[in-house]
Amino acid sequence: MKIIKQFGIIFTICWLGTVTERLLPFAFPASVIAMLLLLLCLLSGVLKAEHIQEKSDFLLANMAFFFIPAGVNVINYLDILRASWLPLLVICLVTMVITFAATALSIRLTVQLLHKKEGGRKHE
Repeated sequence: MKIIKQFGIIFTICWLGTVTERLLPFAFPASVIAMLLLLLCLLSGVLKAEHIQEKSDFLLANMAFFFIPAGVNVINYLDILRASWLPLLVICLVTMVITFAATALSIRLTVQLLHKKEGGRKHE
């Protein structure tokens, strides 16, 4: 019963994201709206992490499975991909470098903030 309740919570938040998307006067992805709603619920205390922990762990553990349809669908567009492989490759490489740099800077900033917060004590 616990799993059904967790599924219900997650699907309700996804449904609210879809409803919100349709009410907005501009285009915005329902999945992003749902993630923001989930974040707001968790930050406000309306929803506790324990309420969705098991289902979230299951979804994260099986995330690769959810990409199979998108990966298979790429076969439908091989002709387009062949025609524009160079720009796609450049975009992938540039965004990869930007992502690595942003991640490295975020980690560096976090470590510096933690170090400052602890008063300069060394970690053991």
